[in-house]
Amino acid sequence: MAVMELTLSQIERLPKTDLHVHLDGSLRLSTMLELAEEQGIALPADTPEALAKALHCGQNAGSLVDYLKAFDTTLKVLQTEDALYRVAYELSEDAAAENIRYMEVRYSPMLHTRGGLRLTTVVEAVLAGLWEAHKDHGVVANAILCGIRNISPESSFEMAQLAVAYKNRGVVAFDLAGAEYDHPAKHHLRAFKLVRDNNIAVTIHAGEAYGPASVHQAIHVCGAHRIGHGCRLREDGDLLHYVNDHRIALECCPSSNVQTGAVRDLRSHPLKLYHDLGLRVTVNTDNRLIADTTVSRELWLCHTQMGLDSDDIHRIIINGFKAAFLPFHQKQTMVRGVFRELSSAARASEQHESRPADASA
Repeated sequence: MAVMELTLSQIERLPKTDLHVHLDGSLRLSTMLELAEEQGIALPADTPEALAKALHCGQNAGSLVDYLKAFDTTLKVLQTEDALYRVAYELSEDAAAENIRYMEVRYSPMLHTRGGLRLTTVVEAVLAGLWEAHKDHGVVANAILCGIRNISPESSFEMAQLAVAYKNRGVVAFDLAGAEYDHPAKHHLRAFKLVRDNNIAVTIHAGEAYGPASVHQAIHVCGAHRIGHGCRLREDGDLLHYVNDHRIALECCPSSNVQTGAVRDLRSHPLKLYHDLGLRVTVNTDNRLIADTTVSRELWLCHTQMGLDSDDIHRIIINGFKAAFLPFHQKQTMVRGVFRELSSAARASEQHESRPADASA
């Protein structure tokens, strides 16, 4: 593929994945306000602009713990079946608008039971929203259920049981999210054993707010097949090469990593180093609302701020499809189709750039 400059609009037209996106961090501001009014819930602001400011959308929080405080507000309006269905549907609709073909939406069902919803109702409401959006907009979307590090191992085990119950019914993996520092993944080993015994994929937030030992534990103790973030993996070269050799994908979320203080700025993000070394790097939103971003924007920032060229961007897009928690043959078909699309897009752009100036007028 030829090396060329990419615009944001060009990236938006490319097929993409979003493998690391939190449902409760990816609402529309307008939807939050409408749901709050319907449910009689007080929010910290009553206009989209003021609410975005109150939630510090797109702003540096300084730490992961402070970053997560915004979820106290978003979760208030996500305690009804209708709200969960709507937000899941709209997330897929927003993904379709930037040509995302495959998405894995993660959330912790236990965080949506404050109004008395059953855990099964929570899971089924989200899946119904994703399925309906697939019919209307074409985005294939599955769910990842999360345990929360800083709540309890018992609750994580309960979420793991849900993942087992909904395996092959829209749930494709189990994750451990929440405050990383001082809450080691190994405390939740019973949950990981249950999902692994049932041949369910595992992804774990690691190496974001704690060092490479967290990544090591996620892989070697808990059996992670992918790593969420992994910013600090670069501090352990031997582990880094193990991740590379075993094709353990990294779910990178550049803007979010700056906002949580995991990295200083985009230019110092390890993503390019990982990619240059050959690691299976994927680019994701983390939280569309809180990070104030899209997959296309994240890829564009990788292109313009980190120095990844168009070939790099195409390879990272392919990585997303390769790293998807999908059956092999389904994934293989998807990867081949996307590769053809990207090759065609590269040829078209190359031909456009090679035209004389007067011929393209």
